[in-house]
Amino acid sequence: MKKFITFEGMDGAGKSTHLANFADALRARGHEVIVTREPGGTALGEQLREILLQQKMSNDAEALLMFAARAEHLAQVIQPALAAGKIVISDRFSDATFAYQGSARCMDWAKLQALESWVQQGLQPDLTLFFDVTVAVSKQRLANNVSLDKFEQEQSDFFERVRAGYHRRVAEHPSRYAVLDATQTIEKVALQLRTILDTL
Repeated sequence: MKKFITFEGMDGAGKSTHLANFADALRARGHEVIVTREPGGTALGEQLREILLQQKMSNDAEALLMFAARAEHLAQVIQPALAAGKIVISDRFSDATFAYQGSARCMDWAKLQALESWVQQGLQPDLTLFFDVTVAVSKQRLANNVSLDKFEQEQSDFFERVRAGYHRRVAEHPSRYAVLDATQTIEKVALQLRTILDTL
């Protein structure tokens, strides 16, 4: 059984909608499931989330704060839950940092890899579900949002780089990724997820 599962993708891809249903399906099969998110997941992490989503800062500061929140998240939530035999589902993890800060912010990939190695000590998700969606579809789905954070306010070229960063991570770690076509309807994406559930 895969114990550490992450949901990744751009805003508007639908991952948060499907995450709750996925967790409920696992619970229905008798598993104890912890659902969490990044940045966030702890009291400190949620405070850092507000700063990260709203305040402008240097690219280095942004990446360092992401990993600071992750270090606390791992120590307080993820590692204790995994040690207790629970399934942990996180709405985003380090792949998002590589996509947003690495690819979209054009940061040195090696710097992020060094931080990843230090903070995660080799821990990677057992399974990452990547909800792949075009930038045009993402923008269309977010069009009615009245309150957008600083990332959601970025231009299309930023999100093209985010998507490219995710695809680079898929290429680097193909064995732990399941790529879902999130441009499809909610019902069709749910069918893809049911198939994945049956393989866990």
